[in-house]
Order: sequence, then C-alpha cells, then structure tokens
Amino acid sequence: MRVLVVEDEKKVAAFIKRGLEEEGYQVDAVHDGEEGVRQAQDQPYDLLILDVMLPNKDGLSVVRELRQAGTVMPVLMLTARDTTDDIVAGLDAGSDDYLTKPFAFAELSARVRALARRIGRDRGAELVVADLRMDPISRKVWRGDKEIELTIKEYGLLEFLMRNAGTVVTRNMIAEKVWEHSFESFTNIIDVYVNYVRKKVDKGFDRKLIHTVRGQGYTLKAE
Repeated sequence: MRVLVVEDEKKVAAFIKRGLEEEGYQVDAVHDGEEGVRQAQDQPYDLLILDVMLPNKDGLSVVRELRQAGTVMPVLMLTARDTTDDIVAGLDAGSDDYLTKPFAFAELSARVRALARRIGRDRGAELVVADLRMDPISRKVWRGDKEIELTIKEYGLLEFLMRNAGTVVTRNMIAEKVWEHSFESFTNIIDVYVNYVRKKVDKGFDRKLIHTVRGQGYTLKAE
C-alpha cells in the first residue's frame, strides 16, 4: 500500500513516514500543498495523509482540487483545529477522516488501517428503497430520474442508512460505522450530515424517506 504524506513540519512528516514504513507501507512525503497535488496526480497512491495548514496551497484546497480532478483515494486530514465547523469543513472538502494534532502514532496507524479496509471493497448490487437508488460500484445515487450529487461522507452516510433501511440506527451506530469514531466526539457532526443528506434526498418530493425517531436516532424507509 502506497501512502503520500503532505505535511510542512518536516519532523512530523518524518515521524509519520518512519512509523508507517515500519508497519510495511511504502511512504513518500512532501512539504507544501502545490507539490502535494502534483505528486498525488503523478503517482498511484492508495492513501493521502494531508495537513490542513500548508504553504502555497492549504489542505482544504488540495483535497478539493484532487476530488474535482476525479481522485478517489481516501484522505486522512491532520488538523490542529477540532471545532465542529472545522471538522465539517474538512469533510465537505472531500476528506474521509480527520485526526487532531497532537496525536499518538497508534491512533494514526489505526485510522490508516480503517481507511485501508475500504480500498477496493466491492459493495455489491444496487440498493433500492422506494424510488431512491444507489449504485455502489459507480457510487451514483438517483431519486426517481434525478441524479443526486453527494460528497464522499454524505454518500457513506446514505449508504449506511440504505443498507439498514427500515431499521432505526442510533447516532452511536452512525459514528462507529460511517466515521469509525466514538459517538461523543461526533454528536453535532452526525446531525449536521443527516440534515445535509435529508435536504438532498427528500427536498422537492412528497414522500419523505429519512425520518428522525425521537430519542433513538434515524431511519430510512418509505412510509
């Protein structure tokens, strides 16, 4: 598995590189955003570890540019900021996970393993709930004849809801399965993203599919 680290603090980059190489990964490290974009587009990497605060081009701009160019590899974002707004900004830009500085290498390694499990995973046949369809291979979603544009994390949340259609899923379940984090650190994030997905899936349709179950969580079903 090839990993690209984009981190301007050279000691931190070397620390990550050395630790991951000891675990058997092939790791390259660069130290500014523009070089990170070039490297990610020129070489076939399986995972990107990306700092937010970078010279020449910040991490949010890097991940947006890569996603717009069609890059689908998982992105783990490193940030010294841990407010809900900061986390949402990173996820909205196209990252798959975040890790707050300072961090223990064991946690970084666990996040990398979690993201690696998603690589190349065949999620099987098309999912259908009422007139909502999802193709896990192309990662496209339609409501009726309308294609729905989703961010990577919105897609993951909707996929989880569709795979558990008719069942109430708790916020804790969403935190563990979609973000692979503890519920306590993602309380607000989950509600924000459910609202994002609900607007895209249900807005303009008489039949609502995403429902809040008071005191329990959420469910996706055709009533």
